[in-house]
Amino acid sequence: MQVLQAVFVGAVQGISEFLPISSSAHIVFAQSLYKITTGVNFLNEVGSEEIFFDIIVHLATLLAVFIFFRKDIFEILKAFFLGLKNKDYTSPDFKTAVFILAATPITCIVALLLKEPTHALVENPKIVSIFLIVTGFILYFSEKLKSKNKDMNLKTALWTGLAQGLAVFPGLSRSGLTIATQVFMGMDRVKAARFSFLMSIPVILGASMAYPLLEMDLSQMANFNYKAIFWGFMTSFIVGYLCVKYFMKLLGKVTLKCFSYYCFVVGALMFVLFSVCHRL
Repeated sequence: MQVLQAVFVGAVQGISEFLPISSSAHIVFAQSLYKITTGVNFLNEVGSEEIFFDIIVHLATLLAVFIFFRKDIFEILKAFFLGLKNKDYTSPDFKTAVFILAATPITCIVALLLKEPTHALVENPKIVSIFLIVTGFILYFSEKLKSKNKDMNLKTALWTGLAQGLAVFPGLSRSGLTIATQVFMGMDRVKAARFSFLMSIPVILGASMAYPLLEMDLSQMANFNYKAIFWGFMTSFIVGYLCVKYFMKLLGKVTLKCFSYYCFVVGALMFVLFSVCHRL
């Protein structure tokens, strides 16, 4: 892996991990376009270094969430443990912790069940583009058909956990599906985004480390290009933090429909492009 490759993947990860436009779709498109224009794979092979790098860039975006929401995370943890100690379960932050704990197992079960059936889809950018268009429809109709405003409850949290699990399909945006689910069920967009980012912490942490580490050959770590990995991490972290910061501000001003239009246009263009390239 070279530094430019690492920086590019880190930037794509940072930009699209939290915006409701599917980071997996953009990485698939970028790698496929690179192969079409150069005739070679973006990465020569998916080995231990590539698996390790994928862990690193995901941890970089996770760190961005930690830093941006550090006060929220501290208050939620404090309220949770104090609530257990004092048997007072009425605090909003205590309830948020419970909702995250309730939603996470559902996400894990759904994601594990769908992991193998969806694994091969990353090799087919046309199918990924269709899923990106599906993301667009979900974002669009979540705003159009949303219920009356209400706060988070257990039912909404469980459905959000299911939506997060379905995002294992490349092209279905994790943040898009989770935010859209909450908006459809009546939550404010900014509050929905906050919960979406907070509930991503245990999932990203588990998905980025537990399974990939089992696939790595640790004996190869001495040969990794740590300079490239470092710059990929820094790029993913900085870009990810800026995206979270400005996305939260943006959601107070624009609807999810704006992001749905982006998914429609990019999904349609990529579908047409890869259909034409496949026939050549």
